[in-house]
Amino acid sequence: MTDTPHKRRPRYKGTHPRTFDEKYKEHSNDPALIEKLHAKGKTPAGTHRPIMVDEILEVLSPHPGEVGVDATLGFGGHATALLERVAPGDAPLKGRLVAFDRDPIEIVKTIGRLNARGFGPDVLTPLLSNYSNVEAQLVRFNLKGKIDFLLADLGLSSMQIDDPTRGFTFKRPGPLDLRMNPQEGKPASALLAQTNEAELTRWLEEYSDEPRARHLAKAILTRQKKKKIETTLDLADTVRDWMKTLGPNVRESEGELPIKRAFQALRIETNQEFAALDAFLESLPRILAPNARVAILSFHSGEDRRVKKTFQKLSRDGFFEDVSPEALRPTPEEQQSNTRSRPAKLRWGRCSRSN
Repeated sequence: MTDTPHKRRPRYKGTHPRTFDEKYKEHSNDPALIEKLHAKGKTPAGTHRPIMVDEILEVLSPHPGEVGVDATLGFGGHATALLERVAPGDAPLKGRLVAFDRDPIEIVKTIGRLNARGFGPDVLTPLLSNYSNVEAQLVRFNLKGKIDFLLADLGLSSMQIDDPTRGFTFKRPGPLDLRMNPQEGKPASALLAQTNEAELTRWLEEYSDEPRARHLAKAILTRQKKKKIETTLDLADTVRDWMKTLGPNVRESEGELPIKRAFQALRIETNQEFAALDAFLESLPRILAPNARVAILSFHSGEDRRVKKTFQKLSRDGFFEDVSPEALRPTPEEQQSNTRSRPAKLRWGRCSRSN
């Protein structure tokens, strides 16, 4: 019998691991380390912390036996809390959660975690699908018009942000990909190689509210002509070089915001996020049951505007009998303990008893 050779832990420079792969203790889910990182307001590598869980449970008020939708499954934090309410172990009548996610890499891991917690196919229906297809998918399961509650967390999952191979972060080198599903469509680098100044300007204006969109678009495409922008650092360095042309006061006040806005604009276009959100919101009146509750978490103004206007229209039309008067925000304590929660805005709506 041959002994399995000992595998040495990853080596890294300095006293602390810096890259995603080097954080082997975080990947191993060491409880003590995770608690320590949470206390510092950090998210362990490869994980995600659900935002505003208590507020969402209060708004959605899921009960045993109800049928709900988690339109953005992600790491499964919100799904776990919802399943614990609709399908508790001692409930005579088990509910059901239909969960959507377009990321083929993460959905497999999340299904495994939820199954390990006792949430199997009798109560959990995971679907590798964009939430823009929610109506068609619910028709398949004879659930159209029968959804008691619905949650959509429109934020980017920490697992995607932290993994440099996905191309969502400019803090580490990686391919400029930005696709939620790497098996579909073109990476952001390919779109950038094919676009023109007017189109890129529109993306920066509409998707990220970049105040100097035209000038930044011109700078990016000027660099693209000289040398293709293919990596995350290529794009980040291009924006930094352009920022040197701005006044010192502007540079100081803006910080890294122009880089973040450039990545956000490209990500939204790459994944057609606004088109998907519009289709999803438009389908709500056809998929929800009477007295259903809806909660949507958004993380930037373009998303929030769409959600707000849709909820206002559904309220005027009488489909919603009550909506949040304004967006709810994470508590100061949550913003301190989970810094990624700070931009979150939660809006909710409650259907009339006979929609």
